[in-house]
Amino acid sequence: MHRKPWMTTLLLAALCCGNAWATQPDDAATLTVRGFGTLGVARSSSDQAEFARDFSQPKGIKGGQWSGRIDSVLGVQANWQATPQLELVGQVVSRYRYDESRVPEVMWAFAKWEPDARLALRAGRIGADFMMLADSRLVGYSSLTVRPSTDFFGPLFFSHFDGADASLTVPLGNGLARGKVFGGTISEKTPLAVEIWDTSGASTRGLVFDYLTGPWQLRASTAYVEYSNDIQFARQLAITLRASGAAAAAADALKVAGTTTRYDSLGVAYDAGPLQVQAMLNSIRHEAGLLHNSHAGYLLAGYRLGALMPYAGVSWWKSRLKSPALPNTASADLNREYDQVMGVSVADQTTYTLGARWSLCRNTAIKLQWDAIRGSASSRLPLPHSQPGWNGRTDVISAVVDFIF
Repeated sequence: MHRKPWMTTLLLAALCCGNAWATQPDDAATLTVRGFGTLGVARSSSDQAEFARDFSQPKGIKGGQWSGRIDSVLGVQANWQATPQLELVGQVVSRYRYDESRVPEVMWAFAKWEPDARLALRAGRIGADFMMLADSRLVGYSSLTVRPSTDFFGPLFFSHFDGADASLTVPLGNGLARGKVFGGTISEKTPLAVEIWDTSGASTRGLVFDYLTGPWQLRASTAYVEYSNDIQFARQLAITLRASGAAAAAADALKVAGTTTRYDSLGVAYDAGPLQVQAMLNSIRHEAGLLHNSHAGYLLAGYRLGALMPYAGVSWWKSRLKSPALPNTASADLNREYDQVMGVSVADQTTYTLGARWSLCRNTAIKLQWDAIRGSASSRLPLPHSQPGWNGRTDVISAVVDFIF
């Protein structure tokens, strides 16, 4: 794994220097090291498509066979409180990646400066919390469900960005309001269709507004990503279209480099007593004609009964189809290839979820979950490697053990 020198330096500083200070008085520098993980298996009823956790995974599960591929994760995080105002944070995670490896990767590696209780500035590698709860997606113990909603978070394959953010927290009414701005660059890869899409060099920027009062948290956010690289599987078709001399507009629609995607989201969470409820909506709009716009949402509720917390939810993900037309002179074969490429990014499905979380002991939880995915046969994006016989329906059973240490 390629690791930038400043990230390595930051992690080593937190680990080595922090150990040297660990025995100092409370007002001196301190080091805290924590870990988290998930051991899980899942199976899908359909052998016509693969169920994956999100876009970062090259293969999913299918055909009624149990697999630990998609949900098993292990992470370690170090926090070095160098001074009362300055903290260094590093997080390394091993998960199933775009290249089918589990090579540990640096998720977080940032310095945080808080000159007072209202203002916080961070710089380095930061979690991409483009949507509510997005920056804790890999910490299974913090989630009520086995995994964050695939319909809602699936298209958000960005886990981090290299840059900076600034947040300001102030009292408002009976609660606290927090505004945050962020910006930086993205360098992640995702398997899309049959090839790897490298987003290295893409820039991102955005705004986040949170309001917390009692058991309620509300969030509104918007984020932009401007891509620097095209999606490879569409490049050859674009060349063919331009060579035909009459389909330049259709070829331009396949270009992604230089275009922008906008992510807008709204979220609300309630957690008090035995009841926990989450509701979220998002809208994703692409300038590129190749990528269909979409909207998604989910509603999730759980009720605590001692150590057991059953939960139920529903989520959906729908594309708003674009159809840049080919000229009438295009051949039947060219039309067929064009339709296949445009169909890769179509999502049209609803998922019904039932499950239970059992707090086995301190810092450990066992979860069992059933997801009933009901979509159209044209819904290709959420489930990779779909076959011609795919009807958009599958049932996924999952069992995991989440832990923190």
